Amino acid sequence: MSDNSARSYWRSNIRIVLTLLSVWFFISFGCGILLVDTLDNIRFGGFKLGFWISQQGSIFVFVALIYIYIYLMDKLDNKYNFESSTSASTSDQAPEETITEEQET
Repeated sequence: MSDNSARSYWRSNIRIVLTLLSVWFFISFGCGILLVDTLDNIRFGGFKLGFWISQQGSIFVFVALIYIYIYLMDKLDNKYNFESSTSASTSDQAPEETITEEQET
C-alpha cells in the first residue's frame, strides 16, 4: 500500500473512532450526568428517561456502537482492499490439525 493510501486509511479510521467516542461521551457523560435532570421530565417505559439512560440505555448504545464500528471498519477495509485477518488465518489451518488430548486417548 502506498504512503498516501495508508495515510488516508488511518485518517478515515481515526475519524470513525473519534466520532463514535464522541457519541459514547455524549450518552454516558452528557445524558447520564449533565442532562439527567432535564431528561427526568420525560417518561420511558414508566421510568424517568434520565435514570433509564444512566442504567440501561447507555449499555444498549455502547453495544450498538460496537456493531457500528465493525460495520464501518469493514466498509473501510473493503474500500482500501484489506483482507480480513480472521479469514486468512482460518484458511491456513486444517480442522484435523487441532486435536485435543481427550481425542488422542
